[in-house]
Amino acid sequence: MSDQVLHECGIALIRLRKPLSYYIEKYGPTYGMNKMYILMEKQHNRGQDGAGIANIKIDLEAGRRYISRYRSMKQQPIAALFKKISKKYRKAQKEGKEKFRDEKWLKENVAFTGELWLGHLRYGTHGQNSIESVHPFLRQNNWRSRNLVMAGNFNMTNVDELFDILVNLGQHPKEKVDTVTVMEKIGHFLDEEVQGLFEKYKDQYSNQEISEIIENEIDLQRVLKRACKDFDGGYTMAGLTGSGSAFVMRDPNGIRPAYFYADDEVVVVASEKPAIKTAFNINYNQIEEITPGHALIITKSGEPGLYPVLPQGEKKSCSFERIYFSRGNDPDIYKERKQLGRLLVPQVLRAINFDLKNTVFSYIPNTAETAFYGMMEGIEDYLIKKQKEVIIEGKPSVDPVEDVLSFRPRIEKIVVKDVKLRTFITDDEHRDELVAHVYDTTYEVVHKGKDTLVVIDDSIVRGTTLEKSILKMLDRLEPKKIVVVSSAPQIRFPDCYGIDMSRMGDFVAFRAIIDLLRETGNDYLLGEVYENCIRAAGDKHPENHVKQLYAQVEYEQVSRKIAEIIKPAEMKAELEVVFQTVDNLHKACPNHLGDWYFTGNYPTPGGHKVANRSYANYMEGKLVRAY
Repeated sequence: MSDQVLHECGIALIRLRKPLSYYIEKYGPTYGMNKMYILMEKQHNRGQDGAGIANIKIDLEAGRRYISRYRSMKQQPIAALFKKISKKYRKAQKEGKEKFRDEKWLKENVAFTGELWLGHLRYGTHGQNSIESVHPFLRQNNWRSRNLVMAGNFNMTNVDELFDILVNLGQHPKEKVDTVTVMEKIGHFLDEEVQGLFEKYKDQYSNQEISEIIENEIDLQRVLKRACKDFDGGYTMAGLTGSGSAFVMRDPNGIRPAYFYADDEVVVVASEKPAIKTAFNINYNQIEEITPGHALIITKSGEPGLYPVLPQGEKKSCSFERIYFSRGNDPDIYKERKQLGRLLVPQVLRAINFDLKNTVFSYIPNTAETAFYGMMEGIEDYLIKKQKEVIIEGKPSVDPVEDVLSFRPRIEKIVVKDVKLRTFITDDEHRDELVAHVYDTTYEVVHKGKDTLVVIDDSIVRGTTLEKSILKMLDRLEPKKIVVVSSAPQIRFPDCYGIDMSRMGDFVAFRAIIDLLRETGNDYLLGEVYENCIRAAGDKHPENHVKQLYAQVEYEQVSRKIAEIIKPAEMKAELEVVFQTVDNLHKACPNHLGDWYFTGNYPTPGGHKVANRSYANYMEGKLVRAY
């Protein structure tokens, strides 16, 4: 993606199901740490603003620390975390010597040697980038069963409502942010669950015996049913109790991803399947998806199970996961990205007027590469069809048969990305002055004034990098025409479920529709839609009124206007922008139909509220988050 978009966080959870001595004997004392490192490192694409890790030791005697947590915001936070943990291991190995392989000694003397691990990788959206914002969060209590550690990949659209619910429950939350409200709401009902069990057994057993009974009888399904019923958003949230039970809860529409694997040694959860496969060397068909609206609950004894928590809605898994965010070595995602490129071929051929001889094909590195392969396979299929028509069917051709048989599309590595430079561009304020230096180009492969240059990107959000850097750079090659191809449809609406796309005015497609409405004399609709959005603010189930604006013009009109907007004033080459269609997106990703940023069809009422609020903010000149 040429535009910088901060996005999905990532989670990783491991429950060692056998005694620690088993892993020490079979794999060594660092087994759990090593596996967690791989899970997090293989998902580092999901978060570079910070990382955190927590570990719980089960059944440690009173008076000893049984919860460990580290968080980091360093430039390489994962490496920083595990360097710190490894240092403790090395120190213990040096001091303990032969005791280093003793389970009891390790758990009593060395941090991060427990059976339960939770890791998190953070991408900040509009929240503050401070260590206090880095997961996992910890809710502490002197009752082991009431301790709660939480981390997640989520955004809630109804934070104000959740905050008010907490206040009505008698709480006094320290912040009105979704991470705090979610943890405190689950923590509240966890407290009630523990208290209920205490009342049940207080006349039969001693307090110490009751405490042990409670740790084994906590009904996390009931806790989550009571806590999550008011949530509106996209989420995968993971939690650990101090007594050693755990859960991973997924939203009813399956917006955010979550996968798990279990055998007799481990239960493991991650946001992406390739991380699990790599860490545990298993087949993809052994990895399961956590069912939307369900929680994977792991008991204190280590028994996993999927349990329904909320009514399952229509599955609307985030399609941006497939287009861009998730690692492309997942076999399903790889096929889908190739198909996204292949389905663009008819539009591309029309854009180049079917003149393949004078066309050079390339891509914007790095995530568009797979879609590029698919597009070129589609071009090759087109050429094979034409060869059959000439050779087998005898259709006339202006070229000799030898030339028809030997022709190959021209593929070049035109755009080169300076990956190291990219890591220093951390915010919009300073990004524009540096963006021109992120990319470079390959010279002398385009025939000046004659060739059309086709470059594919996976999506176009703001168009900033294209306008300020890439198009200027490509124009210096002096092609006759440049065709920019997006494997994703036009991004028209904000996201409110985890991606940093909440301000309507940032989207180049929205800027295009505003210009088109003014040019056609329909700009009176801007005020009408604004009034509708304001009136709908209090509705429980509002419609997305912003869709009315896009209904006034054809899809291709918006594409042409986008080309006008992003074309640099000094650019000499002709410019055309080609976008994927929503229908073809669904064909390529049939099991991941979450398309609200393209269509405005949000899977929750909160999504429609955010779209209306985002538009109202735009009309009022407010550059603020819409949720």
